[in-house]
Amino acid sequence: MFPGLSHRPWQVFFKISLQHRASLAQRTPRVPPLSYGWQSGGLHSWWLGHPDCRIAALGLGNVQYYSTSGSSKDEPPEAGSGDAPVAEQVLSGEAQNSPDVPGKAKTQALTKAETIQVKVRAVLKKREYGAKYTQNNFITAVRAMNEFCLKTSDLEQLRKIRRRSPHDDTEAFTVFLRSDVEAKALDVWGSPEALARERNLRKEMEREFQENIFRNQQLLKEYKDFWGNTKPRSGKRTTFLQGPGKVVMVAICINGLNFFFKLLAWVYTGSACMFSEAIHSLADTCNQALLALGISQSVRNPDAGHPYGFSNMRYIASLISGVGIFMMGAGLSWYHGIMGLMHPQPIESLLWAYCILAGSLVSEGATLLVAINEIKKSAQHHGLSFYEYVMQSRDPSTNVVLLEDAAAVLGVIMASSCMGLTSLTGNPFYDSLGSLGVGTLLGTVSAFLIYTNTEALLGRSIQPERVQKLTEFLENDPAVRAIHDVKATDLGLSKVRFKAEVDFDGRVVTRSYLEKQDIDQILNEIQLVKTPEELESFMLKHGECIIDTLGVEVDRLEKELKQRNPEVRHVDLEIL
Repeated sequence: MFPGLSHRPWQVFFKISLQHRASLAQRTPRVPPLSYGWQSGGLHSWWLGHPDCRIAALGLGNVQYYSTSGSSKDEPPEAGSGDAPVAEQVLSGEAQNSPDVPGKAKTQALTKAETIQVKVRAVLKKREYGAKYTQNNFITAVRAMNEFCLKTSDLEQLRKIRRRSPHDDTEAFTVFLRSDVEAKALDVWGSPEALARERNLRKEMEREFQENIFRNQQLLKEYKDFWGNTKPRSGKRTTFLQGPGKVVMVAICINGLNFFFKLLAWVYTGSACMFSEAIHSLADTCNQALLALGISQSVRNPDAGHPYGFSNMRYIASLISGVGIFMMGAGLSWYHGIMGLMHPQPIESLLWAYCILAGSLVSEGATLLVAINEIKKSAQHHGLSFYEYVMQSRDPSTNVVLLEDAAAVLGVIMASSCMGLTSLTGNPFYDSLGSLGVGTLLGTVSAFLIYTNTEALLGRSIQPERVQKLTEFLENDPAVRAIHDVKATDLGLSKVRFKAEVDFDGRVVTRSYLEKQDIDQILNEIQLVKTPEELESFMLKHGECIIDTLGVEVDRLEKELKQRNPEVRHVDLEIL
């Protein structure tokens, strides 16, 4: 009935053809348009018929997208679609055979004289780097010698690469490829096992060095004394000759003398108020000695274990001082006052006690004036009022001296008043009340010191006005789109750490890179790009340079932020 069909393979009976929808509207389709799950994009319809294995290329070439996702829109497949074509094909002339696809016809043909173009995306094959990939890592010479047990002469034979320096005092420094260093280490030591043994041996030597650290420090000190110390001086010699150090040293001398004379007066008179004042002066002397220790430690240079320095030592010393005042001063004063109320004792002549209290009032008042003048200078320098400077505990050492001397002056007045009432009435009850009043005063001062120094140690933020000033400076830069998650922390001693998430404008950064390049040379390189491999090489080359330019922009912003705001010592700008 159909001559020649017996010569055809069975697959050709199910070839798929395309026809214009307009022509199909005038006739009844022989079969439904859906075949094996495939859908038309909307420009053509599918149908089955008796195909011919020849295709005539006539007329227009229409672009059509097909998918199995169920969408009927005439638009390219999405980026993440797994059914997108993998190569561009132009079908004309002879019928094209496609590879096997499970669930589809083995071959397809076109029965209508028409040219079909299938749009595809050319993508690079994704590289799998694995969980650990260090071939492109850079390491410094110090790290190469420490971790891979190499010498300077070994590194001279390796490739040297100049990179941006993370330090402010140097613009660039030399690094090495980690793969080259690892290969050189194996070449020097022969095997990974030998390298591991050498590492263990050096760790053992380092442990022995740590055990003899005190002897080595003494030798190092003698070496520095002979050759001269090249590190910046910490300034300990001048710390106690000016500023808070001077205030603390004056307070130590005066309070020490006051304690000695008050103790003699208590032994002579047996007054509870005089005992409380003696304990008060002793607590002040001990606490201010602790403050002096904190000041001397706070000016130490940063080291590997403390990269941000030791400035918080002042707050720690002030916190311990507040606890000491509470336990030593307030506690003993309350105890002695309560014992005086429970077991009153007759009081001897208070003449010497009055003389000593008068001298103590003058000396404590002098120290108080020194502390007030120092705080006024510091508050004026920071643009704050006297009250704001004290409440924010900007200088904890001076604040402790101020509050202790203020409490001492009030305590002397309170003790003198209670002792006067005892002299007039002959009742030791007022003397014991004076001891309890001095203890309460000391407890209040200690509670304030504990609170303010705890807040400082927790890392409080700087004033909102200063944060806004720093943020506006960054936002006014053309390379910055937005600033997020701003944190400005007070490190103590007028040092601020600033951290922010920065959304950079990629166009401005790229333009900054292009302004330093030869545009004609880049155009010539673009014209030479013909294959995906050449495109990848071109993009990788300039992409790495643009990333370096972004790093340069970050360094520039950090440097300008420090120059305009000297109190900002540490800046961490993270790329969003």
